[in-house]
Formats: sequence, structure tokens, C-alpha cells
Amino acid sequence: MEATGYSPFPNLKHRNFLQGRIEVPLFTRALSLASRCRVLEVGCGRGVALPVFEALLRPASLVGLDIELELLRQARSVAHPASGVRLVQGDVRRIPFPDETFDVVVDFGTCYHIEGPHLALKEIERVLSAGGVFATESKLAQILAHPFRTFGRRLRVPAGSSLRPFRNAGMWRSFRKVAATASTG
Repeated sequence: MEATGYSPFPNLKHRNFLQGRIEVPLFTRALSLASRCRVLEVGCGRGVALPVFEALLRPASLVGLDIELELLRQARSVAHPASGVRLVQGDVRRIPFPDETFDVVVDFGTCYHIEGPHLALKEIERVLSAGGVFATESKLAQILAHPFRTFGRRLRVPAGSSLRPFRNAGMWRSFRKVAATASTG
């Protein structure tokens, strides 16, 4: 593992192909991700999912966030030059955007494979708008895709979080951010 607490996955062309052609479209449909909204993919890596999200969701804005500059360079080569995809170097545990910037945050397993996933979930919650959706892989998807690397890892929403289970599609799941309620004193 690197000093960042994360070790990137190898670049497997067949895996990238399957993710772009099958997994991302199924993920998008199974979780009924909203179109024409502000989308952030955390841990976007080489950018395999970004053009698919752009085509299927036609987002108002689309941002790919990754900690590795080299992976972002590779993602730039995947994104269509005329696309509105914005690539940003940053850590999911310290997302460099203001509160409530995004309507959808997508994670294809990054939060399962970093140190301090609870910090990442708090940041994802922070940058989601009220009613926004956090879409991620389920534990089952992680075990099937990365059985050894996932062993013993769990992704738990922190206590007191405003993220509530929303949709469960077996391999994928989503959480909706509920609006804060005013306390009555």
C-alpha cells in the first residue's frame, strides 16, 4: 500500500471493457440514477465509467476525482475532448468541493479499499445535496470481483449519518441523503 493508504488496481483491458460496456450501464439502470444532475465519481481511476455516465445520464456536471495523478492523465485520454468531464486530483477522505455540490456520488469500490473509509463516507455525505444519492458496490460485488483484497473489509455508514438505505440491487446499492430536521427544543 502506498503512503495514501490505497494501492491502485492493475490496468486490465478486458476488465475495463466489461466495466464500461456491461457493469456501468447495469449499475446506472439498476439503481435508477437520475439524469441531468451534478455527478461525482470518487476514485475514478482511469476514467472507464465517465464516458458511460456522460452518455447515459447526460449530467449537468460530471467530475472524476482520484488521488493518483497518473490515473487522471489516463482518464483524460478516455474522455472525449469536447466533453464537459472535469478531472480533479484529490482524496475521497478530503473531497475538495463545498458542501452540497453534487446530487449523485458514485463509488465503484474505492471506499472498500482505503484506510479510514468512515472519513470518506462523511465527506461523501457532506458534498451530497439534500435528497442526493450515494451509489456504490455491495459487499457481494466486492467479494466476487476482489475476493482476497476485500477479505475482512466492510463499508458501514457512520452512526448519526444522514445517509439512509435507498435501493438495493444485489451487486450494487444506494443511499439517499435525508434533509436535516430542525430540532425542537
